[in-house]
Amino acid sequence: MIDKLSNQNRIIIATVLSFLFFATYDYFFIPKTTKNFNEQNSSKVEKSISTASPNAPKMTSEVNSQTTSNKISKPSKSSSKLKDKAIVTIKAKNFEMKIDKLGRVTKFYLNEKKYTSKDGKRLQLIDHKLGFLPLEIRFSDEDINTQAFATSYDANIENIILKDKPVEVTLTQRLSALTVVKNIKVYKDGHYDLEVKLSKKAQYFITPGFHPSLAKDSYTFHGALLQKSDGSMEIIDDGDAIQKVFKQVGFAANADKYYATVLYNFKDRMEVIETPLKDQDPALFIKGKQNLKLGGYIGPKEFVILEKIDPRLTDVIEYGFFTFISKPLFVLLSYIHNFLGNWGWSIVVLTLLVRLVLFPLTYKGMVSMNKMKALSPKMKELQAKYKGDKQKLNAHMMELYKKHGANPMGGCLPMILQIPVFYGVYRVLQNTVELKGAPWILWIHDLAVMDPYFILPILMGGSMFLQQKLAPNSFTDKTQEKIMKFLPLIFTFFFVTFPAGLTLYWFVSNLASIVQQYFVNQTFAKHKKEEMAVVK
Repeated sequence: MIDKLSNQNRIIIATVLSFLFFATYDYFFIPKTTKNFNEQNSSKVEKSISTASPNAPKMTSEVNSQTTSNKISKPSKSSSKLKDKAIVTIKAKNFEMKIDKLGRVTKFYLNEKKYTSKDGKRLQLIDHKLGFLPLEIRFSDEDINTQAFATSYDANIENIILKDKPVEVTLTQRLSALTVVKNIKVYKDGHYDLEVKLSKKAQYFITPGFHPSLAKDSYTFHGALLQKSDGSMEIIDDGDAIQKVFKQVGFAANADKYYATVLYNFKDRMEVIETPLKDQDPALFIKGKQNLKLGGYIGPKEFVILEKIDPRLTDVIEYGFFTFISKPLFVLLSYIHNFLGNWGWSIVVLTLLVRLVLFPLTYKGMVSMNKMKALSPKMKELQAKYKGDKQKLNAHMMELYKKHGANPMGGCLPMILQIPVFYGVYRVLQNTVELKGAPWILWIHDLAVMDPYFILPILMGGSMFLQQKLAPNSFTDKTQEKIMKFLPLIFTFFFVTFPAGLTLYWFVSNLASIVQQYFVNQTFAKHKKEEMAVVK
């Protein structure tokens, strides 16, 4: 049987390493799925969607239960002649939208300075090379579909300057036996109201488009999200798509880390078909009606914008398993920012508030570790005395703990309970587009990217080393002690590539721990001195 002290040290190490695991697992063990689409594989993608029929062999039983009319036809080859030919251009302060002759959003530029590429160009969220374009309609009837992709829409207006009031565009497509009208009312924040009217009934599907691919990495989400009627989320990562039908959906979104294209209807709800593209990436198609009304949004996943449109849309910001912790933490961070006006200092204040709330747990853990350190000499005596009798050793150990009010697990449990909070903050700072282009002080001009001079990671590692020096320990295993000594170096290595905002949080958290540890050590030493004076 292993002695209790050894168990405690192992749990402490495991606790610290577990957070490191959370923060780095995705980066090193989940394969990267960034893809470069071109015209050739785009056509293959279109072909795959054309087989999205209930009779297709790869369909799930849920989709097979649908009627055979649920077929999504592919675009006609003649549609390529209409690509990149914009019939409507809408210019607003923060964005520019272009709609092509097939009634699709073919370009969406972000005008804000922080949304620029390294070469200083505006970010462009939508591109036909990535696959399906927002507001693209596909008919189940192949003859109608072929004609639809070969017939241009007419627009009631070509160029619009959008200021404070929303503007409305009417697009009309006249087919031989069917007329399609799209009324699009665009608002200055990038969201829009969409109304689709058909002159007669015909089954069709409309898509929010493939997600932007500007902020894709191997440790944050990119794929499709569906909000179901009970408020729960269906999250479909790139590479995991299957053929499936969802009913009573509130919103259907395709998103990367920072940007999204969304269609929603929380009143009447939607029927959405998920179908896999090349490499099993998800495409979403919403089943249409003769008179269909939807809301839509294209742009960055900024919390304030999404909440203003509809609070339920904030679920487009995907924090993962710890969303129930991360979302309230972001709301608090945003609230602090409203007062301070600087995201860096807001992170500092949030960190201190989190440490303050967790202080009762931290304090108990630190006191327990001090008690265990004070008992270390007596524990070593017992280990030497009962070296050959584990049963007696454990019995005397428990008696020693009870006599001095020590708990070998007391230093571990508080640390374990703090991990979800720490990881929740980690997910917030990894997924918050508001930090993009946000400066802090001096050399930190963008909290969403790594520190260019590695100053924060080094300070973080140094503070972690100092924290270890102050923390009481009673290692009996040399291997465990060496692992703990190397942790600051390991953390520094990993945090070099992390966003500056995240490294700032961890650095300030370490500083708070140092202050707390010093306070506890001084308090414990004072009590110990008073106890010895009483004994004398």
